[in-house]
Amino acid sequence: MKHFRLLVLGNGVSAYGSYLNMVALNVFVYHVTGSALAAGLFMAVRLGTSVAAGFVSGRLVSSYDRKRLIVGADLGQALALLVLLLAPEAGRVSLLYCLAVVTGSCSTLSQVALRSSIPEIVGAEHRTRANGLLVTGRSLAMIAGFASAGVVVAQLGYTVAFALDAATFLVSASVLLSLPIRTRARSETAGGGGEAAPDAPSASLRLLWAGAPLLLAMIAVRAVDGLGSSSHNVALPVYSSLLDPAHPATFVSRFWAVWAVGTIIAQQALSRYTRRTGRTFGERAFAVGACVMSAAFIVVFSGLPTVPVLAAALVAGVADGFTEVVYVSRLQAVPDEQRGRLFGLSASAENAGFGLGMLVSGALLESFSPFRVVGALHGLAIVLCLALLALLVLRRRAPAADGPEPSHEPGGDVVREGST
Repeated sequence: MKHFRLLVLGNGVSAYGSYLNMVALNVFVYHVTGSALAAGLFMAVRLGTSVAAGFVSGRLVSSYDRKRLIVGADLGQALALLVLLLAPEAGRVSLLYCLAVVTGSCSTLSQVALRSSIPEIVGAEHRTRANGLLVTGRSLAMIAGFASAGVVVAQLGYTVAFALDAATFLVSASVLLSLPIRTRARSETAGGGGEAAPDAPSASLRLLWAGAPLLLAMIAVRAVDGLGSSSHNVALPVYSSLLDPAHPATFVSRFWAVWAVGTIIAQQALSRYTRRTGRTFGERAFAVGACVMSAAFIVVFSGLPTVPVLAAALVAGVADGFTEVVYVSRLQAVPDEQRGRLFGLSASAENAGFGLGMLVSGALLESFSPFRVVGALHGLAIVLCLALLALLVLRRRAPAADGPEPSHEPGGDVVREGST
């Protein structure tokens, strides 16, 4: 785990760059074009590229050295930012949309490759702990990136912001290159690739059916979770402005700080549990955790006093971190040669849900309160989670003969680490 902790550090640095990049680039697009439509188009291109890149990334990480793919993705983003910095002002507008394509595709590729590689890097028995460390690192990077973006742009300017972004990706690539880690279970050729997994679309379908409808259902829940996540991200600044028009950033800062503490608590608790028992939670715990997460986010916007609202934010952070780790660990239980495609499909579903949610939430907030918007979209996630729980109960009573599943303890709540 020593090498993996360094990987987490490098990944956290690049995640900070991604979140800083997200804010700085969106503001920069509006600054140079003066058009809200252009800024929205930039975000749409980036999200659309991320969705499409999920399917392509699944094939790439099944065929090539994942470590090199992650490094290449980091270097690609750094190079794109440097090109933007060096380009004359007249040519920057067209380059921005190229940059949206590069950042959207490279960030998705990096995520899919890293998630697919965790069991090979740390061993299947340590994957839950490793996923928890990654979630904590990215959560802290998100807080730091969003919090510092305004200060960096306002005080130092766009040039420094983009240079800092590029530097974070270079640091991440350098750290990963220096680590003697293995990212594949199969032997690699001298060129760095292995034998490609079957390319036919039916192969992915067979994978999902072999894992029972549960994998499809979990991915669907994550997609709808993306709808809910986008709703509270869009609604937070609106709700904060309603609470305190003079200091609209106060509530947002408190919320994300408490939420981040919750994700750290979840990571620590899961890490200790798996070390002590050798087990990780399964599908039913994932569905329950997702219900709790969505319910807690709804409570945050309910108009309660500060203390109970911050308590709800803490619960949301704990449940968010818990479900993220459980979900990723469950998908990592499939065989290595199938894992890349599964995570590619998952990335596309999550990005599609989040992108659609951004559009829907923004439109609904023009007519409805933040509480109603967040309640509706997170409520939809709760309904789907309850449907998944019902499916799990039915499968327990009448097991379907549709392929092997992980070995579960009585009640279907936990899976032994390393099982497939």
